Amino acid sequence: MTRTGETSYDRAVAPLVWTHWPHVEAIWRAGIKGGHATFEAEPPTWDAFDAGRLPGQRWVALAGDVVLGWVAASPTSNRPAYAGVVEHSVYVAPSAAGRGVGRLLLDALVASTEYAGIWTIQSAIFPENVASLALHRAAGFREIGRRERVARMPGGPLAGVWRDTILVERRSGAVGRNFPDGVTGPFGRPSSSTPPAESLASSRRSSP
Repeated sequence: MTRTGETSYDRAVAPLVWTHWPHVEAIWRAGIKGGHATFEAEPPTWDAFDAGRLPGQRWVALAGDVVLGWVAASPTSNRPAYAGVVEHSVYVAPSAAGRGVGRLLLDALVASTEYAGIWTIQSAIFPENVASLALHRAAGFREIGRRERVARMPGGPLAGVWRDTILVERRSGAVGRNFPDGVTGPFGRPSSSTPPAESLASSRRSSP
């Protein structure tokens, strides 16, 4: 049976599917309980999650059959001009924190979004979540600015408190550029690009 948070095996990245949902939900609930991960008071249902996240941009980190964390991205707009801009969430099981799981997941998301022609990944992070801010900086994200008292916590340990967020983004260095050979695919990425999915699904890193 899958146990959330175990880290004693080699780690791999795999597409997030419905069979992972109970463990994804448990990790999400742990983040909500901590008070510095999300404005959400409850995780969504699987159907709502599935409808709102891009199918090719959702991954889990596994150690054997153990779910260590997850990442997923959603469109930010239905306007065609913003087709390559997504907003992501990344969560790591508390007992897997500090072991490189978050970076593994962000690297997987960067690779899959690059292939899909997505040019900007963004997220809003509470300033108190210093670990997440450091993780995103290390993964190539930059801080755009601070939004003051942008929303109020609906529940959890900080219910009713107005919160600031830090907007972070990663702009692709490849998508939208003109390449030397002049041959580009969708959204300006090289037509010779190869999908990362197979390599991501089979990649493994040993735990430190």
